[in-house]
Amino acid sequence: MLNKSVERKALAQFLDKELQVARFRDYCPNGLQVEGRDEIKRIVSGVTACQTLLDRAVELRADAVLVHHGYFWRGEDTRIVGQKLKRLKTLIDHSMSLFAYHLPLDSHPSLGNNAQLAQLFGFDVSARFGEDELGWLGHVQSESISKLSDLCTHLSSRLGREVLAIGNPDQVIETIAWCSGAAQNMLSAAIESGASVFISGEISEPTVHLARESGVAYISAGHHATERYGVKALGQRIAEEFGIEHYFVDVDNPV
Repeated sequence: MLNKSVERKALAQFLDKELQVARFRDYCPNGLQVEGRDEIKRIVSGVTACQTLLDRAVELRADAVLVHHGYFWRGEDTRIVGQKLKRLKTLIDHSMSLFAYHLPLDSHPSLGNNAQLAQLFGFDVSARFGEDELGWLGHVQSESISKLSDLCTHLSSRLGREVLAIGNPDQVIETIAWCSGAAQNMLSAAIESGASVFISGEISEPTVHLARESGVAYISAGHHATERYGVKALGQRIAEEFGIEHYFVDVDNPV
């Protein structure tokens, strides 16, 4: 049974260095967002620091919570009221730290969301594109996947949910581009990169028209579904590095 611990400051420094936080201009602060107890023996990870995840962390007697989507987003109401107060109070009352990593976790070459999706889907990585190289390019390894319909069936099976595709089901798939989460606005960059299809989490109304007009297919595979794997991998990496306990909690989200 694991019984080691890591100092909160040491963990923050390790994560900031591993994820190269200083390299990114993000929509939120990356790193330690809420300060808890000094020593961390048990960490709970999840996609979003929602109340359900926090309550589960309390049940598991976690010392820290690690997420992809934390708090204090640019442009949000800065008042500590309502649900924001309840969430922060849960952390503070139980002396739990909150660590959150957004774009740095999308980008990481092995632990990141996009790297983990490549492993999950069996994609070979050939290049990266877009701002901060958040977009990834590659090819599917399986010879049985040649058309858009084949790819959709494969993705749905691996993610455990039906994906939404805009494009001709019989379209031949060559180069695949992907970026997890709400990266539908990167479709133009994916088109310029020479991709046959672009996979992301969410979809917007203009995305449909651009995909149809360009001939580059678009697949919406779910924001939550495409970002479950990076934070889980990061939590496992922490456990291996410091010998502490790690629990990944998947709070279901249909979006």
